[in-house]
Amino acid sequence: MDEHDFGIREPARKRAEPVVVEDKIQYLLGAEEQLLQAISSHAPLPEILNGICSALDCKIGNVVSLIALPGDDASDLVAIAMNAAQFGLHTFYSESIVAENGELLGALEMYGSVPRSPTADECPVIERARCLAALAIKLDREAGQQDSLGDAGDRLLRSDVLEMPASMN
Repeated sequence: MDEHDFGIREPARKRAEPVVVEDKIQYLLGAEEQLLQAISSHAPLPEILNGICSALDCKIGNVVSLIALPGDDASDLVAIAMNAAQFGLHTFYSESIVAENGELLGALEMYGSVPRSPTADECPVIERARCLAALAIKLDREAGQQDSLGDAGDRLLRSDVLEMPASMN
């Protein structure tokens, strides 16, 4: 036996690919089910937003994502952008996260190691992440109201998830 032969290797795991049914994408982020469970169980908002960013970073690759809330200090966001540039990162994507009524809920900032824009395949993934973030932020803000609603709050979450776009097509 060769001294460098380490035996039978496991086949490499494939990335989770979207399932297409009747030309509709059923999910775009591999961790979406876990994220929706965290949102519905009222997990802490920072934990959910971090999970969304992590899923987005893994799905796209070579990017670092950040979701900022409106209450965050604007100078902190400028400092983050400056630090990213100092480390050779380039703005990959920057967009507001807004509610259906136009209310500003936050911002999604993404930085990449090479200067480029999102591809046509990446845009729906980013949009889905923005929708998940909007849902999490909205429900976090309404937590007091949903606690008083009981089961009606759970029905509201399910209806919000069903109304989220599955793709940009």
